[in-house]
Amino acid sequence: MGTSEIITEINKLPVSQRLTLIELTIKKIRQEEKKQQLIASAEILYNDYINDPELTALTILDQEDFYEAK
Repeated sequence: MGTSEIITEINKLPVSQRLTLIELTIKKIRQEEKKQQLIASAEILYNDYINDPELTALTILDQEDFYEAK
């Protein structure tokens, strides 16, 4: 189904359903855009995280036992 056929079918819907369709489509586009931005940010920062020991210095404590102070 091509774009023109999709638009023709959408135009057959009542206005309330068309508005709902538009709202859901915009929401989905925004979610996808946000996900792509997060992926791009993570890729940019990944190199720093791997190569900068100051960013991972506290991970050495991950192997230590934790004792609650009483």
